[in-house]
Amino acid sequence: QVQLVESGGGLVQAGGSLRLSCAASGRTFSRYTMGWFRQAPGKEREFVAAISWSGGATYYADSVKGRFTISRDNAENTVYLQMQMNSLKPEDTAIYYCAAGRFSVYSDIYDYWGRGTQVTVSS
Repeated sequence: QVQLVESGGGLVQAGGSLRLSCAASGRTFSRYTMGWFRQAPGKEREFVAAISWSGGATYYADSVKGRFTISRDNAENTVYLQMQMNSLKPEDTAIYYCAAGRFSVYSDIYDYWGRGTQVTVSS
C-alpha cells in the first residue's frame, strides 16, 4: 500500500521556523524525485522544492530560496523527506503536500501525493 504521510505543520509567528516531514512507503521511492508543493486558500497548487533520488540535486522556487532546505533519507523500506523552513512569512501560509515522481515544477508530473499538512504563519 502506497503511503505518503506528512507531519510537522502548525502555527508559527512570522520569522519563526518549522520542519516538515514526509514518510513515503509502498513503492521504491528511493528511485523517485521527491518534492513539496503548497496550496493557499483560493490559489492553485504551487511548486516549493524538489530533491533528486540520490539527494545530490535540489531545486527551489524563488519565493523560498535561501529560507527553505529540502533533504531526504533513503531508508530500506521508507523514504523520509524533510523540509526545514526558516524566516517564515505570512505568505507561506498554505497546506503543504509531499509528492513523488519525476522531476518537475508541475504538479501533474508527480505520481504519488500525501494528504497535506497545514502551515499557518501569523503576522
